[in-house]
Amino acid sequence: MIAAAIHFRFPRRLLVACLAWFALAAAAAPFGVPGGSEPENLAAVVQKLRADPYDMELLVSFGTSKGGSAGHLALAIRNEDEPGEMVYSANFYADRSEEHAKGFYNAELMARIPKAEYLFGTRSSLGPDAAFGLDFGEIYKRSVVGIRVYGAPRAEREALAAYFARINRDFQARLEDAEYHSGEVKYDYMRFNCAKSIGVAFRYGAGYQALAIKEPLLRGPLAKAINANIPTEMAVKLMQEWDARGYRMDVVLYRKWEGSTFVDPHDPEKGMFRDLPNRFPSVLSFDFSNDAGAYEDYDNLFAMYVLFNLGRYSVRVDDATKRLEIEADKEPMPYPQAAQAAAKSAEEDSRNFLRRLPFIPKGLRVGAPADNTRVYRQGPATTTGETKP
Repeated sequence: MIAAAIHFRFPRRLLVACLAWFALAAAAAPFGVPGGSEPENLAAVVQKLRADPYDMELLVSFGTSKGGSAGHLALAIRNEDEPGEMVYSANFYADRSEEHAKGFYNAELMARIPKAEYLFGTRSSLGPDAAFGLDFGEIYKRSVVGIRVYGAPRAEREALAAYFARINRDFQARLEDAEYHSGEVKYDYMRFNCAKSIGVAFRYGAGYQALAIKEPLLRGPLAKAINANIPTEMAVKLMQEWDARGYRMDVVLYRKWEGSTFVDPHDPEKGMFRDLPNRFPSVLSFDFSNDAGAYEDYDNLFAMYVLFNLGRYSVRVDDATKRLEIEADKEPMPYPQAAQAAAKSAEEDSRNFLRRLPFIPKGLRVGAPADNTRVYRQGPATTTGETKP
């Protein structure tokens, strides 16, 4: 009896001690790094955003390189049977290389991640090898534009999820030459990247037969680059497809928290997250080598302008309080008007940039500081994440 009582009390005390240790460890970790605390008010803001009846959200992540920065593309699918959306994101490390064989999450080609974790999480459900700033905690590394889609039927969403599952089965089976890809099904920065993975799911899974998917069959880095699928280009093509189907769209800008001191151990030479560029993901153009904010190409301008015109909310982590808040909001334009206005402004601004004369651009760019002073309504966030007009 005594021995049994001692045996019962010991693991209970050990459990309490372990829980206390984990709590202290989380408290000791600075904000904006793996294992640190998540933003306060996260649940309230997520609930506020989910009050809108969107069905999918295309997540366009900004680039973090000084040149040639195309960003990342992922898709969140909303299912009535699940409490939150699940993000499907191509796994950069599922490339079969020896370099990524150990210490990297490579079990799936299409990772499936809860959206709140993907954007704001500091711990990953994928396990210890998941990449912070890529598989979870995106906003500590870069801004993300969410294109929310209304009116997509449940059958279409289920078909997309099923196709992502098929891609994973093909990856695990080392399948060669699937209907959607020539060669082994694995991640390839040029041949099977994030943009292509999203595109093929819509084309072959959801029946978007008119959606153009590039297939870089020619050899050589230049040929592959020219024929690679680019996140921003794919996002623009998908918006056109959704408009043709009568789906409504709006945009949420999830702003980067600029204070993360985390250094990716796999890329230490790039430095802390807070010091990385945070640039709108460029299309393949002369802008590809320009600095962030120095874009002059029509396609880049059109994409930034149309996304701003579709803007509904701007979301950020307050630097002082570490609270997540909807910092501003506005009424989005319907897509036809948003695209028409963006095209007109982009054409005029692009021509003026070529003239190298001082001028005031006609269009407003998603993610730019001007977003919150010229159009969005301002107001302090409440406990539910709302803003006052």
